Amino acid sequence: MKAKKLGHAGFDISNITFGCWELGGGPWEFTNDQNNIELIRKAFELGITTFDTAEGYGNGHSEEIVGAALADIRKQCIITTKVSRSNLAPQDVRRSAENSLNRLKTDYIDVYYIHWPSFEIPVQDTLGEFVKLKEEGLIRAIGVSNFSLEQLKEAVNYAQIDVIQPEYSLLHRAIEPEILPFCQEHNIGVMSYSSIAKGILTGAFHLHGKALKEGDFRKERRLFLPEHLEAEKELLAVMKEMADAKDTNVTQIAIAWLLHQEALTSAIIGTQDEHHLENNIKAASLSLTASELATLNTVSDRALSVIGYT
Repeated sequence: MKAKKLGHAGFDISNITFGCWELGGGPWEFTNDQNNIELIRKAFELGITTFDTAEGYGNGHSEEIVGAALADIRKQCIITTKVSRSNLAPQDVRRSAENSLNRLKTDYIDVYYIHWPSFEIPVQDTLGEFVKLKEEGLIRAIGVSNFSLEQLKEAVNYAQIDVIQPEYSLLHRAIEPEILPFCQEHNIGVMSYSSIAKGILTGAFHLHGKALKEGDFRKERRLFLPEHLEAEKELLAVMKEMADAKDTNVTQIAIAWLLHQEALTSAIIGTQDEHHLENNIKAASLSLTASELATLNTVSDRALSVIGYT
C-alpha cells in the first residue's frame, strides 16, 4: 500500500481508503457490527490507514463502528467524516462536529468535509466555522464533497481546501476536464467515491449474471438503467480480457485504473466482505501500461457517450 501527501494538509493518506457508508446500514445489505469492526481492523492490518465515514451514514452509526474499531490505534489512522447538508449553519456545524467526535471516540478529526453544498447557507458562513474548528485543533484539514468547479472556486476564497471528494470511476469521469486540473494547479487532494460504480465495475452484473433485488436503491441509478447496462457491455468485456491476461479480475482493473490517474490521491472502496477487501487491496500493486490505460479510456468514452458523463 502506498501513501500520498494530502494537498497542503501536512500528512499522508493511503492510496486506498476504506469506505464506511455500508457499515451504517441504510440502503445497503447489512451484515453485522462485529463483522464490520473486525473488517476495519483487517483493513488496517493489510495497510489501509485511511477510513472515510459521515454523520449521515446510518444516522451516525457508521461513525460509531469506526470509533469502536480504531479507538486503540487512533493515532496511526486517518479518519475523515462529513457534515450533512442540513447542518451547514455555523452553530449546526459545531454541534455536528462535536457529535462526530463523540461517536468516533476521538478528540480530533483528520479531514472534515462539507458532504453536499447548501442551497441556502452561504459557503462563507459554513467554512468560517470550519476554520475556527481547525484553529482549535478539532479538525486537521478541510474538504468538500460533490462541489462543482464554480463552488470549489468560491470555497477556496474562504478556507484552505485540502481535498475534494467527487464521484469518479471509469463510468463517471465528469471531473476530468476542469475540476482535476484545478485541483492539480492548487494542490488539492482528490479522494474518489463510487470507485467501482456501485458494483458495476466488479463485473457482477455483466459477467456473472447478478440482478438487483427488489427495493435495491441502485435500481433507479443511471448506471443500472437497462439501456445503460447495455452500453456498458463493451467496457466490461474489454476489462475481462485485460484481467484474464494479467491473471486478475475486473474489480482490480477498475481500481488500478483509478490509482494510475495522476491527480487522484486515494480511491474509496467500501465492502463488508473480507474476501472483497483483500481483492481490492491487491489492485494497489497492479500495473497498467500506457496502452492499456488508453484502451480503457477509449472504451469508457464510448460507453459514456451513451450514458452521459454526469
